[in-house]
Amino acid sequence: MPKNPSFSTVKLRTVVVTSVVRVGLTQDTALAAQVRRSTTLRLALLESGYDIVASLAADKVLPERIAQLQPDLIIIDAQSDAREALEHIVSASVDKRRPIVIFTDDDQTSSMDAAMQAGVSAYIVADLQPERIKALLNVALARFRQAQKLLAELAETRHKLAERKLIERAKGLLMVHQCLTEEQAYQMLRSMAMNKKLKLAEIAQRILDVDDLLA
Repeated sequence: MPKNPSFSTVKLRTVVVTSVVRVGLTQDTALAAQVRRSTTLRLALLESGYDIVASLAADKVLPERIAQLQPDLIIIDAQSDAREALEHIVSASVDKRRPIVIFTDDDQTSSMDAAMQAGVSAYIVADLQPERIKALLNVALARFRQAQKLLAELAETRHKLAERKLIERAKGLLMVHQCLTEEQAYQMLRSMAMNKKLKLAEIAQRILDVDDLLA
């Protein structure tokens, strides 16, 4: 997925994780219902413009298959308990976050809480209505974008705070060893950074590294 994907302008490569991957004729009423449900979901996705690259089973090779396919969106079609599939998917998405949407009949609060804590963008408990699927997914994708934006902002804030701490420590060392005022120490840091064509935090880290070596 691109760093800042525009979900409204790209055809999302979608993986559907379901317990029904290949099933022929069956006399099992529950299984037949699940087959119809999965078929309804896949048709609605195709009609909404999603590119279904694979329908996968929730098994031990699922993380490997997701890593190979690198989909933009993962949809879990689980008639009942979706936790097993979710565990496999989360393990495959540690290094690359992507929208995850669950369609399920499992309305247990504990299941919902676990899914949302794991990073699921939408947990949808209802009969599949083809005309509503596109709207539901649009909301899920918007929620994912917002969550990613907040995470990026938090990471940037933490990075800037860490840099400020480095600069303050380096200033302190210069003030002690060079007998400088705080402003003089800061100006020396700036001059060194400009001469070396480095950021203030980078030159500060070098000063701290040298001090550690000489300690």
